[in-house]
Amino acid sequence: MAPPAPAGASIFVPATRRERAENFEGYWAYLRQKNGELFEREQALAEKQRVLGRFREHAVRARRPLTAPELFYRNNVVMRDDPRALDRTTLLLTFLYKFARHEWVGISAAWDVTPTLADSVYVTDKISRYHLAEEFGHMRLFHEMFETFRLDRVQWVPLAPWVRRAYAFFTRMPPALMASAAFVTELMGFTVYLHLDRILDTILAEEPEARERVRALLYEIAGDELGHIGLRRNYLGPLGCRTAKLMIGPMFRAFLRSMPEAALLFDVRQMVKDAQGFTYGAVSPAISKGAWVPSYVRLRP
Repeated sequence: MAPPAPAGASIFVPATRRERAENFEGYWAYLRQKNGELFEREQALAEKQRVLGRFREHAVRARRPLTAPELFYRNNVVMRDDPRALDRTTLLLTFLYKFARHEWVGISAAWDVTPTLADSVYVTDKISRYHLAEEFGHMRLFHEMFETFRLDRVQWVPLAPWVRRAYAFFTRMPPALMASAAFVTELMGFTVYLHLDRILDTILAEEPEARERVRALLYEIAGDELGHIGLRRNYLGPLGCRTAKLMIGPMFRAFLRSMPEAALLFDVRQMVKDAQGFTYGAVSPAISKGAWVPSYVRLRP
């Protein structure tokens, strides 16, 4: 199990080039121990498949179906109705779909240009392949969230061609700029998970079993994503950290503006503020337990 970070530890603490190199090796060992074998054809990891199997074996379903499930299917890909007219549960679920769909498009584009594990020479390439398989596992967990609310016709729909090209371009950005953008993307996703956790009790108050199942699925994803933040920080030198800090506000606001539900569910300004001042103390122990943290973060709170 990975040692925890001090509560006030900042992700932006300085690190030497040697420390970062050592942490890549440490993270690679952690990934293999935690996730087991990678199955290329299935885009899956052995341990993630076992976790998914446990959730499915003990499936939880909402006490009552959505009042109007057709509203979810009408608005999950594109918001066609006034989002203010949707009930809060449907609004939450259409947001989750849009958020996860962006993840799916991004990892699908990256999978096609990342070397297979067998063809990977550098440890960073091996980590990238494992990461993508881990993310595909997350997509299966998102799917379980929809199944929990008896939404059994959910499919991942490709984004518009120009958006897919933008994702493909992202994978070919100059390494220095891509490293900062990738770090902010991971931080943004994790911040969304923290803020989702805060609103579940209110929105799903009448569905306690479904709420706790969604939370358990969310925590399973978020624990991995916390490790991804640390790993992405490991790619950044001093200039990369400064660049990432400047990118947080614009990237958060642009991404969340693309989903009309976000402004009705979250305080976007607070999300940006939380990300800019991210410390491990903001993370529930239920999420952070066992998550990977860079050694220099643990040593320099």
